[in-house]
Amino acid sequence: MNKVAIFVDSTADLGKEQYNKLDIHVVPLLVNIGGNAYKDGEEIDSTKLYQLVAEHGELPTTAAVPLYTFVEAFKPFIDKGYDIFYVGIGGKLSATLQSVVLAAQEFPEGRVFYSDSNNLSSGSGILALKAVKYRDEGKSAADIKALIDAHAPKVNSLFAIETLDYLHKGGRCSGTAKVLGKLFHIHPIIKVTDGKLIVYKKPRGRMSSALDELAGELKSHLPHVDSDHIMITHAGVEQANLDYLVKKVGALVNPNSVMITNAGAVISSHCGYGTIGVLYLKK
Repeated sequence: MNKVAIFVDSTADLGKEQYNKLDIHVVPLLVNIGGNAYKDGEEIDSTKLYQLVAEHGELPTTAAVPLYTFVEAFKPFIDKGYDIFYVGIGGKLSATLQSVVLAAQEFPEGRVFYSDSNNLSSGSGILALKAVKYRDEGKSAADIKALIDAHAPKVNSLFAIETLDYLHKGGRCSGTAKVLGKLFHIHPIIKVTDGKLIVYKKPRGRMSSALDELAGELKSHLPHVDSDHIMITHAGVEQANLDYLVKKVGALVNPNSVMITNAGAVISSHCGYGTIGVLYLKK
């Protein structure tokens, strides 16, 4: 049986330390702003992104990983006798998965396997962490795919949004809703449902009200939550809001299972600064 190389794209939002520690290989999406294209996680992060937004007075766009990039990334491992397993941003949210599907056809059958996370950010990252666990247990790429396919529908991903500007730019919020949101201090809860982003709830008032909703959703699924990894992923959030949510979540689960990560530039491009999410796998 061949050894397995685990691949993700840059939207997994696990951070370079985890990628290096767990031997996860990352292929970057692209962020376009100011007439330039930047590799997510390599040439740009959320901090630089928001600096460029302020500098250019425009909001960014993003682009999927092209086919040839995956072929170039996979080939050295295939040549060394590895099989590939990839899980990343969901197929309904990006054309990246389609590039993987086409890249797999450039290699002999049974060498490249992939799962559609139907998710994004550390929602797909959780699945990558599971894939690492199965790889380290000695499972084949085909077995890992079957296990991750079964896990994928059970990932719960919710984000509290600080500003509606980015959702409006992405077509997920009308101009009227943006104005009313600011007027009534609405901080929408965005949920990944059937592979798409939907506005799940619209709490009013302070951001803490939205954070209470995130913690409440997690609480509603206890004790049927996989305790290996509870993700809190954020983009430029105020420290007070991060501390508040960490405390709320830590009171519900083993604090040692909580992993705090920074959202990359792609996720930040869609959700905006101040966004914070709670993501976990249900049993």
